[in-house]
Amino acid sequence: MRAKPPIIALREAALSIGDKTLFNEANISISDGDRICLVGRNGSGKSTLLKVLAGEREIDSGQRFVQPGSKIGYLPQDPVIPKDVSVRNYIGAELEKYELNADYEYQVENMLVTLGLDGAQSIETLSGGENRRLAIARALISAPDILLLDEPTNHLDLPTIEWFENELSRYRGGLLLISHDRAFLRRLTNKTYWIDRTVVRRNSAGFAEFSSWSEKVMQDEETEFRLLNKKIAEETKWLREGLTARRKRNMGRVRNLQELNKKKIDRLRRQGNVEFTLKEAERSGELVLEAKNIFKTYLGDDGDDKIIVRDFSTRIKRQDRIGLIGKNGVGKTSLLRMLIGEDKPDAGKVKIGISVTSVYYDQKRESLDLNASLWSTLCPEGGDTIDVGGRKRHVVSYLRDFLFEEKQAISPVKTLSGGERNRLLLARLFSKEHNLVVLDEPTNDLDVETLELLEEVLSDYKGTIILVSHDRDFLDRVATSTIVLEGNGRVEEYPGGYSTYLQQSGVKKASTGQLLNVNKKKPIVRRKNNGAEKLTYKDQRELDALPNLISDLLAEELEIQGQLNDPDFYRADPKQFNLLSNELMKIKEKIQKSEERWIDLEEQREVLEINSSLEEN
Repeated sequence: MRAKPPIIALREAALSIGDKTLFNEANISISDGDRICLVGRNGSGKSTLLKVLAGEREIDSGQRFVQPGSKIGYLPQDPVIPKDVSVRNYIGAELEKYELNADYEYQVENMLVTLGLDGAQSIETLSGGENRRLAIARALISAPDILLLDEPTNHLDLPTIEWFENELSRYRGGLLLISHDRAFLRRLTNKTYWIDRTVVRRNSAGFAEFSSWSEKVMQDEETEFRLLNKKIAEETKWLREGLTARRKRNMGRVRNLQELNKKKIDRLRRQGNVEFTLKEAERSGELVLEAKNIFKTYLGDDGDDKIIVRDFSTRIKRQDRIGLIGKNGVGKTSLLRMLIGEDKPDAGKVKIGISVTSVYYDQKRESLDLNASLWSTLCPEGGDTIDVGGRKRHVVSYLRDFLFEEKQAISPVKTLSGGERNRLLLARLFSKEHNLVVLDEPTNDLDVETLELLEEVLSDYKGTIILVSHDRDFLDRVATSTIVLEGNGRVEEYPGGYSTYLQQSGVKKASTGQLLNVNKKKPIVRRKNNGAEKLTYKDQRELDALPNLISDLLAEELEIQGQLNDPDFYRADPKQFNLLSNELMKIKEKIQKSEERWIDLEEQREVLEINSSLEEN
């Protein structure tokens, strides 16, 4: 099959900002039907490269090609949106730019309805989520030949993300997108560009293959590095022996050795990995917090009281990992603040457990002083050291763990990008003592590698975690239960992460032109129960015993995992290490099967009770 001609392309493109090279000799092409993800570390130049493709920024050298007459839809990470214009006119201006006046009003109105926007509303009154939906509407309205999307899911709730996924899966033009949402990338992409240390690498597979591909690239480099070291050793030996034997330098081989050493130095300048160390305080009691029949309202724009939560109760125990989800504006942050005692319910009670010490990673990142330096942000009382995990660390060394350069230590926070500010907040958060971590949208602006490392740290954390997130992968990998704000005060709690919640609640994904409603409950299927009104004695006994069994298995899993985490264990007794590793896998399987059985029995019990009630009525 002949390759399709590119609609937009870069040839041998290079760009530097100051003394930092972002990319060099970059070759990128986007054709009709391409579905490409652009990945790389925060600060590697992804957004800048997208601006170059969109024609928003010039390159230092190389060529940019755009097929004449092509329409390019571009969604920047932080679009500059005028404040003195209505929503309808702002979206319609994109059609006017391409002189697409046929069905003008219909197209705009259809987009407004689809994305739940009020066309007459002034843009300056929109929330963050509404602003994002507005920018998406403007990017999509002209049916562009190429879509360039930079973090399109930021500030979107899960229903809107899933609707947007469906829209893009039907899109037939060329697509290149940057996103930290791995589920979004896996579903939509079939090619990958990776900015890695100024080199733009290409892989003819989507994001689902990125991990294995990037690992192979690194392994190949390691092999090359070992061969380089061997060559250096051979050349050094020859020089030493040759100089002794003949007292004569072979300057060609000397220059060769110098060149090899230069390559080694360049190789050792590889970007580092973010290193997280959680500084846990004194262990909390078994009960971390308890909410009993809490009720909360707020005054809406129309002057009426809106219910956030009605008669909700929960108990959060030590080492629980709780995810909070729901549509934008439904009250997730308000419920979070009530649970941790920063706000009070109108009715009901929230009880904080013994010795609970919390740290809060807020959604708007308002806790950063933009005029303060990175150094003073981490050392507000002065000095140059931080106590992290029981050991003293110099502030510059600690900042390096989070990929900051030494010269940035005295720079003001306002000079940092969104991703860098996130890393600084994480650095400060993890240097404090705590046994309860509260995270409000922690994944925004984090690159994939930092995100995966954060997941690992949270998985190993011995304290308790409460998090608000729209990142489905993150919820699945971290959360042990999910609290869902379903609207109109309805709040339900489900065991497991987001995928498990979907299975249990029966929520259906968004269909064309319609956003998913998270308050849809699974329809009750009336089963033939042959007169049974409740579970059999045997099933009821099994259901009663399963919570304790799962709890015991989780404790056993935690104990074995703690032993395996000891770096000296494998060196001391590799046989026992392997035995415990196999035992851990068996326990994980038992936990999964027990949880599945527990869910199945609970559903059977619920259906039997409902059917019995229906027959009585």
